[in-house]
Amino acid sequence: MSDIPKAFHLTAQIQRYVSDHCTPLDDVQKALIAETEALGFISIMQIASEQGAFMEQFARAIGARRAIEVGTFTGYSALCLARAMGPEGRLLCCDISQEWTAVGRKYWEQAGVADRIDLRIAPAVQTLAALPDDPVYDMAFIDADKTGYLRYYEEIVKRLRPDGVILVDNVLWMGTVADPDSTGEDIDAIRAFNDFVVRDPRVEVAMLTVGDGLSLVRKKG
Repeated sequence: MSDIPKAFHLTAQIQRYVSDHCTPLDDVQKALIAETEALGFISIMQIASEQGAFMEQFARAIGARRAIEVGTFTGYSALCLARAMGPEGRLLCCDISQEWTAVGRKYWEQAGVADRIDLRIAPAVQTLAALPDDPVYDMAFIDADKTGYLRYYEEIVKRLRPDGVILVDNVLWMGTVADPDSTGEDIDAIRAFNDFVVRDPRVEVAMLTVGDGLSLVRKKG
């Protein structure tokens, strides 16, 4: 396993300890992580294994059967969610890269969950806007371009069932959200998103220090 830290507030030693005290990864998960790490530093875009474990257990706990993912990369988070939802589950994945998602497709097949995943290669806003407005989704995961977060959120929240949950990644942006001297397109977009969600009367939010910050946003009943 790589020692590239994916939680800025943890040392590599503590992150290893955390990973070692989650349910062990299976061979498919290990192989997917290894192939992604072989891509080099860009592999930091893949969620940490302990975040995947949390998301999988959370999806199981709420009995998720319909979910949306925005930003699939090499497919590890999709693998975790699809496993959690069981044979009846359906996960809509939105991404723009044939190359990176092709990595995930192999492992989805090996894990026996490929039939649960509907991967659509197109700008996510277009894919989401084309969905029926019915509030039928149990959960969603947003982990894509930061400047698009608010648009993805708005398209998803109206399609989420009452008490459905959106998990939003990178909301701490390596801790720079709390540093007023840190500026830039991505960090400004993350700050704007965080400020919007905490004031959104439609939802309640808990910001967790998992990975690079993971907000758990529940749509009120």
